[in-house]
Amino acid sequence: MKQSIVHIALVVDDYDEAIEFYTRKLKFELIEDTYQPEQDKRWVVVAPPGAKGTSILLARASKQEQEKFVGNQAGGRVFLFLNTDDFWRDYNRMIEEGIEFVRPPKEADYGIVAVFKDLYGNLWDLLELNEDTPIIKHLSSF
Repeated sequence: MKQSIVHIALVVDDYDEAIEFYTRKLKFELIEDTYQPEQDKRWVVVAPPGAKGTSILLARASKQEQEKFVGNQAGGRVFLFLNTDDFWRDYNRMIEEGIEFVRPPKEADYGIVAVFKDLYGNLWDLLELNEDTPIIKHLSSF
C-alpha cells in the first residue's frame, strides 16, 4: 500500500492576504486558485518552491466557530515545519521581509531551527535538517 498526505488545510481570515503573505514573504508558489460557486468559496493551494509533497490549502473561515482557530490551529504549538536547503539564506530573507521570529536560530543534533509566526500567528519551524536525519534519509529513498 502507498499513501500520502496531499494537502493540509490552514484556516485563514482572507484568501488574498494569505496568498500575498505566502507567495511574497515566504516565496511559496500559488498552485491553484479556483472559485467554487456551489459553496461560494475558493480552492487555494500553495506550496514551497520545489516541493514535491504536501501542499497547503488556504481555507477561509466560513463559520463563526472556525474564526477562533485562525492563527491558533495547534493551540500555541509549532504547527508546520518548513525544511530548507539553506537555512541562513531563508532566515535572513525572512527577517528582511519582516517575518517575526519568536525563537532564534539554534543548532540541534538534527540540524538548525528557528521558530517564526505566519501572518495570523501560527507557529512554524524553519529547519535545515542534517542529511542523516531519519526523515531526510527516508525521503531520499524515493
